[in-house]
Amino acid sequence: MKVGLILAAGSGSRIGSPKATIEIDGERLVDRSVAIFHDAGIKDVYVVLGAWQGYIPGAEIVINTDWQTGMGSSLRMGLEAVLKKPEYSQVIISLVDLPGMTTEAIAAVANSSQEIVMGTFNGMPGHPVKFARKYWKEILDSATGDAGARNFLKGRDDVFHIALDSLANGKDVDTPEDLAEFKGVN
Repeated sequence: MKVGLILAAGSGSRIGSPKATIEIDGERLVDRSVAIFHDAGIKDVYVVLGAWQGYIPGAEIVINTDWQTGMGSSLRMGLEAVLKKPEYSQVIISLVDLPGMTTEAIAAVANSSQEIVMGTFNGMPGHPVKFARKYWKEILDSATGDAGARNFLKGRDDVFHIALDSLANGKDVDTPEDLAEFKGVN
């Protein structure tokens, strides 16, 4: 069974507020992210929060009290939460600050038959990513700082890449200028 994991714990220091709470067209990025996973057929979705904590309809909340240490701690907290459920065999991970992510992109990665899958944009690795359960412990052990799963993925030849350029926009929103640029294209 597939489970979704959205990393949304940061404070959004460069943009001025936690990215999870940023609204585009009246919808918080975190709610939009959860909806995209649900629409892609992934009914169980976990969201890792930290700097901002609040209610998110349709999601299991995981609180990362060490969110200031970087994405690695959020990834560890999220994987520890989903590891408790033996029915989960695959985790699909994305970030809250990808307003151009789509249901189609999440589904393409989630429905791939490969065990380690990474979406790419313009040939560069990005999100979403998918990992079979047998890799979760190794990812947990390697996730530090802002690297997330990067250390686990480094040098591997068994990562299946899916080009998502025609399905989504993989640009993250880090600054007010990024947000304005995104809102300008929508």
